Amino acid sequence: MREFRLFESLGQGSPGEAAEVFRGFMRSAVRELICRVMAEEVAELCGPRHHPSGGEAYRAGSSPGRVHIGGEREEVVRPRVRRRKAGGRSEEVGLETYTAAADPSELEASIMAALKAGVSTREVRDVVPEAIGTGRSSVSRLWQQVGHEFVEELRGRDLGQTDWVVLLLDGICLAPDQTAIVAVGIDREGRKRVLDFELGSSESKEICRDLLRRLARRGFRVNRRLFAVLDGSDALRSAVVEIFPDAVIQRCLVHKERNIKSKLSKRHWGELARLFKRLRQVQGAEAAAEVVDEIGRFLKAKNADAHASLLEAGGELTALHRLNVSNTLHLNLLSTNAIENAFRNTRRKMRRVTRFRPETDQASRWLAFSLLDAEKGFRRITGYTDIESLVAALERPPTGAQSPPGFGSEAFAYGSAFGTETRNLSTES
Repeated sequence: MREFRLFESLGQGSPGEAAEVFRGFMRSAVRELICRVMAEEVAELCGPRHHPSGGEAYRAGSSPGRVHIGGEREEVVRPRVRRRKAGGRSEEVGLETYTAAADPSELEASIMAALKAGVSTREVRDVVPEAIGTGRSSVSRLWQQVGHEFVEELRGRDLGQTDWVVLLLDGICLAPDQTAIVAVGIDREGRKRVLDFELGSSESKEICRDLLRRLARRGFRVNRRLFAVLDGSDALRSAVVEIFPDAVIQRCLVHKERNIKSKLSKRHWGELARLFKRLRQVQGAEAAAEVVDEIGRFLKAKNADAHASLLEAGGELTALHRLNVSNTLHLNLLSTNAIENAFRNTRRKMRRVTRFRPETDQASRWLAFSLLDAEKGFRRITGYTDIESLVAALERPPTGAQSPPGFGSEAFAYGSAFGTETRNLSTES
């Protein structure tokens, strides 16, 4: 009869109403099934209701309970069982069926999906109806628990099983007094991975050194000279040179162009962009030197500070060009854009966080989640099939052999635009 009334109701209402009626019927049926299975488990433990087994387990009444059906909470009457112990005492016996039915994992998954989408803890109940009755504090504690798992997942990876070739380092400001340095690695197959991050009050050498040392403890090794792409920070460069003395350091062209542009009149921005675009496209040391000479002449005639900014970069501006590798690698290895893209995702995920509590690991949890989420969209670098040429160029020279020009402690001089200007790359910052 009940099924007849159900189908009659389904035929009378709108599609939306019919769907709601059907969902209610299914929840009722599942709740009834759960109660029946719990009763069977009690009978198995204690014997039939009117013919108890007389063993250690016995019925002890019932109490209100809640189970999760389809991600929603349903009220049930939970039978209770106790077990006799020595000395006239007893203990509660948990029902396996009730424990399984009350498992909140499905509800927690819905709540976490809402939080990951940027919903605040206060608004979870507005977008996840089944979370009604779940307080903001409970949701916050759930996020803390899952957040710790994100940090452990990121820092628990074994980095020693991968042949690393490139390391990219850049910083992101999370709050006025909190900055994070993030490391992204590129392996021999051209795959990018978030390696780790370190938090501090500023982008300092000590923070970067701590980050690099933890990477080393986790197995980060290079079987040749490390190719490092940096944003131009003195602190990052000093830490990298300290840990990897023979590293080949490439200055991020995007950061350098942005820095020069800030010192230059707007009417010259178009020409500067054209010259830097050309620098990214040319291949080989000679062609790169010609373009840098042209940039130098252009800036020298326009702005002394902009010209000095170009001089400051020295040979690090064309480190990749002077390795004479294919320019198909330039798109990803002449800038820290791989990290910048991850930072955009990070800022989008963390836009609702208005204040980080320094006395907690709140920033670490949010940053680990955001970086891992951004990593899901990582692809192999453009030109990864040519990465073997970079690997060959980074091989350490035989003992006693001269290092390639422009690396190590050897000075590197640009051409006519700089005259007698030289930059020592072992001390350049």
